[in-house]
Amino acid sequence: MDISPEAASLRPLDVAAELLALLHDTTTEPRADTQLEALTLAVAADLPVLLWGEPGIGKTAALNHLAQALSLPLTTVIASVHEPSDFSGLPVVGDDPAERGVPMAPPDWAVRLVRAGRGLLFLDELSTAPPAVQAALLRVVLERRVGALRLPPGVRIVAAANPRSSAADGWELSPPLANRFVHLQWTYDHDVVVRGLGGTWPKAALPVLDRRRLPDAVTFARRAVCGLLTARPGLVHQLPKNETRRGGPWPSPRSWEMTLRLIAFATAADVSRDVLSMLVRGAVGDGPGLELLASLDRMDLPDPEVLLADPAAAVLPERGDLRQTVLDGVVAAVRKRPEQARWDAAWALLVRALETGAPDLVVVPAATLAALRRDDWQVPAAIERLSGAVALSRRADQAADGAGEHR
Repeated sequence: MDISPEAASLRPLDVAAELLALLHDTTTEPRADTQLEALTLAVAADLPVLLWGEPGIGKTAALNHLAQALSLPLTTVIASVHEPSDFSGLPVVGDDPAERGVPMAPPDWAVRLVRAGRGLLFLDELSTAPPAVQAALLRVVLERRVGALRLPPGVRIVAAANPRSSAADGWELSPPLANRFVHLQWTYDHDVVVRGLGGTWPKAALPVLDRRRLPDAVTFARRAVCGLLTARPGLVHQLPKNETRRGGPWPSPRSWEMTLRLIAFATAADVSRDVLSMLVRGAVGDGPGLELLASLDRMDLPDPEVLLADPAAAVLPERGDLRQTVLDGVVAAVRKRPEQARWDAAWALLVRALETGAPDLVVVPAATLAALRRDDWQVPAAIERLSGAVALSRRADQAADGAGEHR
């Protein structure tokens, strides 16, 4: 068989290299991805992020895509194969150590980052790093120091870890190191994986911050965090008793400061509630994080006094639980300062709630409001519009109770 001159001149692996190049030739597309959006927002906020996920789930691939999308050089350091001196620096004895001291020489990867002035430092396999290495990483993550070098502001830090159950010779993360990260649980999306294997991956992009909203975002974040901690002082610092939970997110003054920053960035970027929830719970843990999210909902609720002053212009929340909270607040305001005009305005608000939402939400507030009536107060016509819904709801409850008794 005749072989063309071009084919004869190819080295054995040249064609293989061409095929590999074609396999690596992928594109990106804008696609809603809560995980990726949370990661990019935390990176924009210059907070260290720790991705938790099973081996082979795509944590490293996500970091490669992130670095490419943000045009940042990626520096990967496998924490488990390094010595503590690789992060704290190696002592270098000079000519006159008594006068000049002994400087700590940084590793080459840190020098490259400083020279570049920007980059993405990826600390992989953090959960398989022994305690001595984790201790050395404390200054890298918090103070951004490696030996005698300080990493420039343009460097962002992201780490990845496998749960101890799936990590080879894994260690629990030390509490001081764990409390320096925003923890994100990394899972795979079937559609994203299939489309990515087909050559198109989601596109990572830094959040777009609205400059006009920056002052209000800071004010809102501070009011949210300080309001919760004022009401719940026990949440300021809670070191978990369980060793495994100590290696995850938990509340401390440091992690609350990170949470405040995340709320400010999320508010300025107007991200979704799912993204904010993932970030807040990743900073202070599920329990405190969910309490904070609930308090954020209450912060956005309208003032009962404003609603009572102009019931016709009232805008009630669409979510049932928030609407119930608002109506209960209106009734409580009338109880605190009972007047005929305020009582009538509360009935008008209940009618508005009946017309724009689920009827069952007005049953309890209506019964409580009716009990507040003084003998000399006239019954407003609005009560007639509510009586049918209240009676129907009660009959439905009685029917449900009766059905339960006959089972």
